[in-house]
Amino acid sequence: MNNDNALNANVGLKLRGLRLQRNIKQADAAKDLGVSPAYLNLIEKGKRVMPFPLLWKALRYFEQDPEQFMSTLGEGRVDEALAKLLDEPLLKSLDIDSESLQSLSAEPKLAGTVAALFNLYKNTRTQLENVLAQLNVEERTRTQGSTSGMGNTPGVRFDYSPFDEVSDFLEKHRNYFPELEEQAEGLRRDFRLEQQLTSSQLIRMLEERFDFKVHIERAASGSSVVRRLDLDARTLTLSPDLTEQPLKFQVAASIGLMVMDREKLVERILGAGRMRHGETERLIKVNLANYFAGALMLPYGEFFKEVQRTRYDVELLSNVFGTTYETVAHRICNLSDPKRQGLPFHFLRADIAGNISKRYSGTGIRFASGGGSCAKWAVHLAFLNPSQITRQYSIMPDGTTYFCFAKVQLQPIEGSIVKGTAYSIGLGTHAENAKYLAYGLPTNDLRKDAIPSGISCRFCERTDCNQRAAASYRFAFAFDEYTKKDCFFSPLLVHEKEKAERNGHPEPDGNGAEGGEKHDSLDRGARRRKVHEN
Repeated sequence: MNNDNALNANVGLKLRGLRLQRNIKQADAAKDLGVSPAYLNLIEKGKRVMPFPLLWKALRYFEQDPEQFMSTLGEGRVDEALAKLLDEPLLKSLDIDSESLQSLSAEPKLAGTVAALFNLYKNTRTQLENVLAQLNVEERTRTQGSTSGMGNTPGVRFDYSPFDEVSDFLEKHRNYFPELEEQAEGLRRDFRLEQQLTSSQLIRMLEERFDFKVHIERAASGSSVVRRLDLDARTLTLSPDLTEQPLKFQVAASIGLMVMDREKLVERILGAGRMRHGETERLIKVNLANYFAGALMLPYGEFFKEVQRTRYDVELLSNVFGTTYETVAHRICNLSDPKRQGLPFHFLRADIAGNISKRYSGTGIRFASGGGSCAKWAVHLAFLNPSQITRQYSIMPDGTTYFCFAKVQLQPIEGSIVKGTAYSIGLGTHAENAKYLAYGLPTNDLRKDAIPSGISCRFCERTDCNQRAAASYRFAFAFDEYTKKDCFFSPLLVHEKEKAERNGHPEPDGNGAEGGEKHDSLDRGARRRKVHEN
């Protein structure tokens, strides 16, 4: 917008604001000013230049000081309530700028309504999330109390997100898609690719097979976009900040998207099944494109042979194939071809705050919804020794044992980890498979060497975990100010409280850890629940 147009728009908006403040209809104002309503409407919208004689007449009509009015034309004042919304993430994602809000500010009632509706939306969304969380807790409690081998159908999961639906989809297919493997293998044959790929080879494939041009351009200031595929312009734009390994992956994933569109693979893989969430199908497509990238860079046959030779040495495999530790860890979870089947693994990616951003269960392990998990897991403990691979046996409350290993991946920006990213990549398999792994640990007594762990604090059955961050829904939170366990959130057991009562005085410093967990006597309600679950 040039300066003249901006001035016209400001004059029109301010005059419109003055008229609306005085509750004067546009037709009445036009009549008093001696112009047609249509002409005044165009002036108020900034589409017509307002002659100075008409402007002076309008200022007298609205009882405005001309000098003061002219001095405020460049201010571009935005309604205060609307201005606060500029910092809201939703408005940022909708690309609503201050100029748009300034136009809206000329409508005081509308501006107030928009601000009120947005705040109502935020409050309602917060209340809805709280209600859904409570309903989810009640539903889990009801389901766990009613499923005792009678074949009851679990209730609705109120916290079932599109990401949960994608995870279930991958687990249903055992994270193996032969259609994508076949397409990737065909491209490798056609272009006679070696074991280690380079980004230049993949870019050549993109240009020759799909007639796309690749541009290396920095994104607009403030944008973190590293890849943009424009199907209409037939261009792939990549960030110059991408180093060789992530660059290869982004080009390979882009090729995967084009192959899936051309062959209609997403429709074939999904079949006639309906998704619960509207976003799920696109998320599945993203996952399948990433799967294709892994299949193109790590061809199943060659990768399977190297996995067997190296005994699942993820670090060595990443060097052999010239790709990242995380990409190899993902690919290890794809080895479900019945003729060349690898060990079952579960996969986790966690940040330093304990948030789970990726997960896949190929071992049957249950993950808590909401992204959290047990602090005793190797994937979290790996941050204590980020330069080493953290290995451990773990035992779940039901007695299932796993062998897990994890390594931290650092991606600093300008030499700063705080500006960059830090993820822990964790893999786990059944404990009896540890002997097949290069990272396996020796053990003479698995039950003794395994770390007692759970799913997450909210659903863990353990009564004496010293790492609890929250009380478990499995037990009544019986609190006694005179009896303290080594962890505040551990449930107080009946015998621990009774001992203090038999002694005739409270035990302010008792840690309540006497006796093994197997001898603990729970309160009546917890005993009933435990018997019912078993």
